[in-house]
Amino acid sequence: MTSSVEREQRLLRGLLRGTLRLLFSGLIRPPMPIAGQRLLLRALSVATRLPQGIHRSQATVGGVPCEWQRPAGESGRVLLYLHGGAYLIGSPATYRAITAGLAKRCGAAVCVPDYRLAPEHPYPAALEDALAVYAALLDHGIAARDIVLVGDSAGGNLLLSAALALPARGLPVPAALVTFSPWTDMSLTHLHQPPAGDPLLTRAWINQAVELFCPAGLAPASAQVSPVNADLTGLPRLLIQVGEDELLLNDSLRLAERARAAGVAVTLQRYPGCWHVFQSHAGVLDVADRALQEVARFIDQPGDTPCPLS
Repeated sequence: MTSSVEREQRLLRGLLRGTLRLLFSGLIRPPMPIAGQRLLLRALSVATRLPQGIHRSQATVGGVPCEWQRPAGESGRVLLYLHGGAYLIGSPATYRAITAGLAKRCGAAVCVPDYRLAPEHPYPAALEDALAVYAALLDHGIAARDIVLVGDSAGGNLLLSAALALPARGLPVPAALVTFSPWTDMSLTHLHQPPAGDPLLTRAWINQAVELFCPAGLAPASAQVSPVNADLTGLPRLLIQVGEDELLLNDSLRLAERARAAGVAVTLQRYPGCWHVFQSHAGVLDVADRALQEVARFIDQPGDTPCPLS
């Protein structure tokens, strides 16, 4: 028998799906100007439910403005969170449901860079900002073994690009990587078409992002901006969470396949009935809360032990 909680969650999913289709994918797309897209995302984030007991502060790290989310009795571990938004929109403020939720569940400080966005700052500005923050954390005495890189969507793209760039800069890789619905292939040649539809992403918006983020002469399929095409050897253990109802499903599946072939310890978690970065509904959807708890479990696992999806 279906419980009242299950019925309530099913109704909430339907309501959120419809709202996102109307207000996000219906509006955050061309021809709306990027400035308007940013304003709308901020407005949609106003009602975010945040966990209690998390202290939020602002600081500059490596020359980049950052927001910190800190739980009481933090462990000393730092999650460096790179937010999504197709490299066009988004900020630390619009991802607080995830970042505060991670701080609470992982018992770790979460640092969220407000990295530069396109079209004002195309590639490689965001990458340089992410690397500057990571290097500064090391300079401040935080060991690489105590840092986990986390990112969603375009932030997952940025996370992978940053992790791959670290050895060439003489910097150690972090303890682990965690990514939600990563955008790994800017060629857009393997997009998924979920039968239920993707209520968040549209092909038109992703096309716009590629055009504004990639400078002239840089092919979207290049490993520089499409890390699924890079040599992934040497990456630390990797957790990938992805919803089944999203355009970028195959970006996650192909990343998992390529990373495993390169010898990376990969945990892939697929969530039926969920859409792009559903973790942003933490505090509202039980499945989002469970997904963030899986991140905490993964981070606490020994280095090569897989973390099962419950």
